[in-house]
Amino acid sequence: MHSSAYLTIAFALLACSQQPTESGTSAGTRLTTSTRATSTSTPFPETFEAGSKGAYEEADEPLTTGGWHFQDALIGSSPQDHKTGERAARLRNQGRIRMNFDATTGVRRITISAAAYGTDGPSTWELWLSRDGGRTYARTGAPVITSGPKLVPHVFSNNASGPIRLEIRKTSGPKNRLDIDDITLETATGPAGAAGGVTGGFLDNGNKPQASIQSPNPPRRPTSVDPNDGNLALGNPSGATSDPANANNYLLVHPEFTIGYNGARGIPTWVSWHLGRADIGQAPRQDDFRPDAALPRQFYQVTPASYARSGFDKGHNCPSGDRTASLDANSATFLMTNMVPQAPRNNQQTWAQLEEYGRTQVQHGQEIYVIMGSYGRGGTGANGFAQTLDQGRVTVPARIWKVMVILPEGQNDLQRLATDPGVRVLAIDTPNDNGIKSDWQQYLTSVDKIEEATGLDLLSALPHETQARLQKLVDKGRAR
Repeated sequence: MHSSAYLTIAFALLACSQQPTESGTSAGTRLTTSTRATSTSTPFPETFEAGSKGAYEEADEPLTTGGWHFQDALIGSSPQDHKTGERAARLRNQGRIRMNFDATTGVRRITISAAAYGTDGPSTWELWLSRDGGRTYARTGAPVITSGPKLVPHVFSNNASGPIRLEIRKTSGPKNRLDIDDITLETATGPAGAAGGVTGGFLDNGNKPQASIQSPNPPRRPTSVDPNDGNLALGNPSGATSDPANANNYLLVHPEFTIGYNGARGIPTWVSWHLGRADIGQAPRQDDFRPDAALPRQFYQVTPASYARSGFDKGHNCPSGDRTASLDANSATFLMTNMVPQAPRNNQQTWAQLEEYGRTQVQHGQEIYVIMGSYGRGGTGANGFAQTLDQGRVTVPARIWKVMVILPEGQNDLQRLATDPGVRVLAIDTPNDNGIKSDWQQYLTSVDKIEEATGLDLLSALPHETQARLQKLVDKGRAR
């Protein structure tokens, strides 16, 4: 499932005058108010090959994708800069780099490669997105810890509508420097231009407009990805948004899964992800339960202590076993936003067997789109019945459900769901009760029944006719 479309951005060029202070690159062009730069459309990825900013002083810099702003950052080309090609962005202290232009609507996947500079120690950095032309930014995904000289790509999902611009923020302090290279924005709708106006400066170049800067090396295409291979490919069940004011239906996007989070309940309403052969590897279970730093600051942070001595497990929605391709992927499943208070027998037997069944199907050549959630209030754990934990901040759900859309490996998944006779829709709805039966097949139901109970709109990205047909199916379980 690996075909992708690349985003094209129209841009206005910016430039600056810098003198190297630490083996950066040669000085760039001086910013003045003389003549506005002209530009032509150039596709991502941004490789920094056209950059010439040689000092850390704050300034704008024209790159092939458009104008970028550098703060405590430069374009590095020394042998100590770990990069693809001749150049990479280098950040020190709490440096930042950001786009001075919007990428158009439709960006679904952002890939950023990072490495430590030279032999420096690890750095922590974050990706922040603006959806209002750079007026405000919100962090997306979890903070990333980068160490070692090898460029490692990190993938972030973007499922919200509207144009975006990104900012990369180094957050770990002054001692270690960070290299950033090969920033890729991908869209499912094909090449697109810049969304609206582009902020920019003026170039002093002998009073002549600066020609558009072309990269000396052709853009490097990242590993391709099927545009339908997304954690939210089957739709947004509750219409969740990334507006922090929408606290009870907040869209929280991680590369490993996407969440419709309910701040009042302290648990997700639903979690959606895709499971394929590439997601299953040898990474060990991390068991690093922790608060989710990607939640807006005003949200209450559920912690492992919220579940302490409650008689309920910290029950994964997206299971640890579905994300074993890397340590980072497995670690992400232990964020507390991925948890619900789950009766131990429910979690450790009924759901564990269902999860293993799904992974077995993948090993046999299937791929699965999964949506899991919970509803109601009050469950029975090892210590008896409870409605909430943590002084009422975490709701114990009454029911826990899952929908698994299973189809043979392939491409154009949304199209195949309408025509492939091998498609299965396995829906389960269980009581959150420690007296539950261990055989998940006892709780088979239909998507229609789950929608009726929850008020959600599942499989909403499918054509109406296909959605209606699949949602009526009741699977036969293991006998199928």
